[in-house]
Amino acid sequence: MICVVVPKAGELKKISDLGVWIVELFWSFWAYIWLYIILEVWSPNVITFWEALFTVLQYGLLLLHAYAQDKRWPYISIPLQRVERPEEWVPAEASPQKNRNNNLSFKYDIVEDKEIADIFSIHEEHESDATYHHLPLNDPESSDKHIGETDIHAESHVVSVWKKQFVNAVELENAKLRESNTIVLRVGRVLWHILVAPWRLLFAFVPPCQIAHGWIAFICSLTFISVIAYIVTKLSDLISCVTGINGYVIAFTVLASGSSWPDLVASKIAAERQTTADSAIANITCSNSVNIYVGIGVPWLIDTAYNLIAYGKPLRIENAEGLSFSLLVFFSTSVGCISVLVLRRLVFGGELGGPRVWAWITCAYFMLLWLIFVSLSSLKVSGII
Repeated sequence: MICVVVPKAGELKKISDLGVWIVELFWSFWAYIWLYIILEVWSPNVITFWEALFTVLQYGLLLLHAYAQDKRWPYISIPLQRVERPEEWVPAEASPQKNRNNNLSFKYDIVEDKEIADIFSIHEEHESDATYHHLPLNDPESSDKHIGETDIHAESHVVSVWKKQFVNAVELENAKLRESNTIVLRVGRVLWHILVAPWRLLFAFVPPCQIAHGWIAFICSLTFISVIAYIVTKLSDLISCVTGINGYVIAFTVLASGSSWPDLVASKIAAERQTTADSAIANITCSNSVNIYVGIGVPWLIDTAYNLIAYGKPLRIENAEGLSFSLLVFFSTSVGCISVLVLRRLVFGGELGGPRVWAWITCAYFMLLWLIFVSLSSLKVSGII
């Protein structure tokens, strides 16, 4: 719902590759159907080892199917014409010098001209607009010196970016304060900065994505998020114990909101900076699938394997009826959400943005769907309905 209102007033952003999105949407809906089947049809209130194993393996099938659709593999991909992808998924900043410093990346290139050794090429805005370091083969000493200078420059750039992460984590942006027209907005921005500053400072320790093509940053980010999710889970158990509120109700509200926060931030950034809606909507759609195939499947797989080895019996699920009811409600609200996105594409020409009034109406509608899901699920697990 946030992503709909993030683009500027009147700006429309649509999905450029509908085929991949349809594949992700199919596996997202199938995840809910699959859970209902194994909880209510095949083995009610019981999860076997093979059901848990196949739940996890379906995540691999999702990745394989999405990749096959992206590459247009015959007999597997949906025969939909791909809209021409933009040259720049993220628009260039106003300052070219800023791009030169922040969007620097290094990679090896192989050229057919054997008189020139292109060891490193620095790509900035476009790959076609690259600055190459041409190193003659007949002067190895000069080549080694030039490569060494390039490595030192890359290392110093990474260090400066890493330092900048810590500065940005604690620094209050004056530009946003100047944009705030009222004192209330300014106070709100200051309070928000104080609230998120510790978390921004914590994640500033994640190495920059310029190192090892971003793999180290990716692994460290997942580790940080996993630790935070574990802490939030333990806190939610304590809140449930102290207040007497049903644990499922807290899971629907506090725990789900906390674990979905990284998805919200990632989707907001994608909707705000990228020229299409692919990444923003795909992140939301795939997160539901990952939550089931991995977030639920992996704990089930571990528990069923332990029960099978230690006790020789499958895993029994408590309050499976309430979980199945929640799945049906969530499936219904998801259909309502996707229907509005399709309608927006037909009417406005894009899923995100568009006329400001209708964007906020869509946002309110999505919020209403979430409130319906939380209310009905909470009433069900509490025994009221």
